[in-house]
Amino acid sequence: MQLFRPYRGRLALVALLVCGASLISVFTPFLLKAVIDTAIPEGRTGLLGLLALGMIVGSVATSVLGVWQTQISTTVGQRVMHDLRTAVYARLQRMSLAFFTRTRTGEVQSRIAHDIGGMQATVTSTVTSLVSHFTSVVATLVAMLVLDWRLTAVSVLLLPVFVWLSRRVGRERKRITAQRQKQMAAMAATVTESLSVSGILLGRTLGRSESLTRAFAVESERLIDLEVRSSTAGRWRMAVISIVMSAMPAVLYWSAGMAFAFGGPAVSLGTLVAFVSLQQGLFRPAVGLLSTGVDVQASLALFQRIFEYLDLPVDIAEPVNPVRPGGIKGDIAFEEVEFRYDSQGAYALRGIDIMLPAGGSLAVVGATGSGKSTLGHLVPRLYDVTAGRVTVDGIDVRDLDFDTLADAVGVVAQETYLFHATVAENLRFARPEATDEDITAAARTAQIHDHIAALPDGYDTVVGERGHRFSGGEKQRLAIARTILRDPPILLLDEATSALDTRTEAAVQEALDALSEGRTTITIAHRLSTVRNADHIVLLEAGRIVERGTHEELLALGGRYAALVQRDAELETTG
Repeated sequence: MQLFRPYRGRLALVALLVCGASLISVFTPFLLKAVIDTAIPEGRTGLLGLLALGMIVGSVATSVLGVWQTQISTTVGQRVMHDLRTAVYARLQRMSLAFFTRTRTGEVQSRIAHDIGGMQATVTSTVTSLVSHFTSVVATLVAMLVLDWRLTAVSVLLLPVFVWLSRRVGRERKRITAQRQKQMAAMAATVTESLSVSGILLGRTLGRSESLTRAFAVESERLIDLEVRSSTAGRWRMAVISIVMSAMPAVLYWSAGMAFAFGGPAVSLGTLVAFVSLQQGLFRPAVGLLSTGVDVQASLALFQRIFEYLDLPVDIAEPVNPVRPGGIKGDIAFEEVEFRYDSQGAYALRGIDIMLPAGGSLAVVGATGSGKSTLGHLVPRLYDVTAGRVTVDGIDVRDLDFDTLADAVGVVAQETYLFHATVAENLRFARPEATDEDITAAARTAQIHDHIAALPDGYDTVVGERGHRFSGGEKQRLAIARTILRDPPILLLDEATSALDTRTEAAVQEALDALSEGRTTITIAHRLSTVRNADHIVLLEAGRIVERGTHEELLALGGRYAALVQRDAELETTG
């Protein structure tokens, strides 16, 4: 109910409109009774006209109130849906990188699109339906008691059975809905992965297109069964309720006739007609109330899936009282840093102590899985340390607000991510207020301007999904240009050239050198040729620093680093 709290005023108005419409609809059968029992038998044409006019006015008023309340309730429902979508998206934006490494992208998309979308009807109409049906049931019962208590007793005799049946149906629908949404999420994940540009390339080059189609068909087949079961769940039970509703007028006529036959008080024709009208007016909202309950129970499965994300603990939270320094110089320190991805898992980093002055350069090298990228990710707070601390200008990065940290640290990773947008839009994502001149200057520094200018659409060229219209080296230089626009005092180069050929690497490295000038730079490297000129080099092995020094000092040491340099030299010779 927290979701509806900001809209209490409009919901109160909806409740008043619904109550008004319900009371008007209940009053109409009394006008009908007066027509049949008084106006027509006594030939009172004036009264007949007034009663008929009252029925028409009542119908018009009910319709107008219904349209008004529908408009307000739909608006409120859509606002609630918007709030819910935004809340889930904002929560996901605050999750650590670890969450996304263990969660399929399609699963996340399914929760936001399918699960929240599936709740739309419930959120939009549930409150209105509950108030409308409840008010109608109460008002109708009171009116029925006023007309004839005996017929009222006959009418409500089966209501407990209806309640029991609807609860059974609701539980069944909830269980099936949960299964259906999981299957839809699995299918969405399959589509997202296999129909991306990378997925299509992989499928075709490995000859797996047919098998992927068959796998998707299996997923879709499972969804058919769940959709059918969801649509038909409890239909037979609800059909029984409908049959009973249709038979009730006959039961009431029979009850009135039997009461008169056995000497009981006679029921007037007007009373009987009005009562049957009310009785139908009772069962419709009663069944509607039960159906709404069934829908709510089914939607609880969707709510549970959504709130699983909303209730996720934010392991990287904005500091309550952040430190906001006037400017960042770029001094970096790792002080007794330890880190592990899981509280019960093995340590990825242990005993890390590094001091890097502003404007200096640090290279982190080691074998795959040694913890190089993990160490680098601690500086922009993609992960938080398990023990110790990482500082920038003596300030723990956990005490800096996200915007300050994002402005301070620029990251160029091995895998460049580009949006399906123009070159200019991709570059301007780093600094929305950047002018065309700023973008051009950044591209020149990154040595990519000439290539962009030679394209038919220049900076308005759409890069394609994940930048597949550009080569690896071109994408890297676009990423460098994007980082230049940010102009961060600290630069993290996470194996930015490891996937490139030697010629392209040389061109990108030249752009990186221009970017690194005057900045504190941490280079995560697999190829040692890119780190020879670093002020300080650390060699990681199983998450620990086993060697440190300059390139010359480590070569003279003749240890693991020297062996890695020798290995690279041999590979270049044989290559």
